[in-house]
Amino acid sequence: MKKKVLSLLLASAMISSLLAGCGGAAAEPAQPAAEETAEPAAEDKAEEAPAAGEAEEEKPSATVGDGGSGEIKVWVADAVVDFTAKQVEKFMADNPDYAGFKVSVEAVGEGDAAGNMITDVEAGADIYAFAQDQIARLVAAGALETVNPDVLDAVKSENDEGSIKAATVGNELYAYPLTSDNGYFLYYDKSVVKDPSTLDGILADCEAAGKNFYMEINSGWYQTAFFFGAGCDLSYETDDNGNFTKANVTYASDEGLAALKAMIGLSESKAFQNGSAMGEATNVGAIVDGTWDSATAQEVFGDNYACAKLPTFKDGNGKEHQMSGFGGFKLLGVKPQTEDAKLAACDALAYFLAGEEAQLARYKEVGWGPSNIKAQASSDVKSDAALSALAEQLQYSIPQGQYPGDYWTLSTSLGDSIRNGELSSYSSDDDLMAALQKFQDTCESYAQ
Repeated sequence: MKKKVLSLLLASAMISSLLAGCGGAAAEPAQPAAEETAEPAAEDKAEEAPAAGEAEEEKPSATVGDGGSGEIKVWVADAVVDFTAKQVEKFMADNPDYAGFKVSVEAVGEGDAAGNMITDVEAGADIYAFAQDQIARLVAAGALETVNPDVLDAVKSENDEGSIKAATVGNELYAYPLTSDNGYFLYYDKSVVKDPSTLDGILADCEAAGKNFYMEINSGWYQTAFFFGAGCDLSYETDDNGNFTKANVTYASDEGLAALKAMIGLSESKAFQNGSAMGEATNVGAIVDGTWDSATAQEVFGDNYACAKLPTFKDGNGKEHQMSGFGGFKLLGVKPQTEDAKLAACDALAYFLAGEEAQLARYKEVGWGPSNIKAQASSDVKSDAALSALAEQLQYSIPQGQYPGDYWTLSTSLGDSIRNGELSSYSSDDDLMAALQKFQDTCESYAQ
């Protein structure tokens, strides 16, 4: 595993020197408690004054680093190692009580962090970023401490609802939200699509203009936009070892039938093209894609570049359903500690790294979308059309949990059966329901 390490050591002596006055004078002593600083009576002052020729006792200089000492290891993605190191340095400078801790920042990606932590919790990082779909495994492995109760309400109120859900297991918040920037939404050419709010409207506009509408319906990630939007469930529960123990699947239902018919209707539009990569799209009027393709979308659409949340779709009874789907979030976890002082330092540092100031700075430096509500409302982030559309869409999305690898292959097969006409508008409801039942039974078998 590649590791890039930056160590940041702010020794007590260094901090003390920064606090000292000009010319090497001792730093101003910290103020004692109020009851100890009351002005002495006049008659007492004489008694307190040193005798003639007696040197006045030197006052103690301010002390720092009394918040504990030791080493704190931080794991983040390689792209933000340098950024995180600078933020840690700022935190330490602003919090001299923690000067006794040496903080190292190492490059371990969100996709690897959970596996490494579960393999050896003791040897793992004290603070680490991870993808939200790993949180259940990490909690089961005892690799996550709950969020500091002193800032619990603040964390919940400062971050968007989707990220808080992603960081929650049961009724406990186990991580500090770091980003809300992984999901999909609509890019479109506003000279072609006049109203992006409904799928029927988008398809009609694209067909009239001879343009293509792209969505990857043979993907288990994108398919959920229809199934979850219609009200279906597809989720898994795991044991302490990460084994799948239960599948909650309701695709073989009226809701699943409505979703499947909507997918078939989309596939039969002459504007439809299967895909989700803007760089591979041709003659495109609209596409369901993610923030990673925002630069390409801006280049393709030029002055007509626009973004929106996913549209609604109609079921057979004419009822509108808001497209949903998976949402992805980066979280920052703190490992349980045996020393209270170190846990306090880790919690304080994690809260800072996941706070408004750091999230906004991280967006400006590397483009990661904030989960912090105030950061999202900043002029810089709001001017980012892609992130604004995604933020709106994530209100309707479900944080992606853990799924068996075979689920993704099975979903591709379901989508392909639509693309090749095996399932079509000519299929009976019984045939469609049979396909959904087979899909559901297979999904459930992965947890048996």
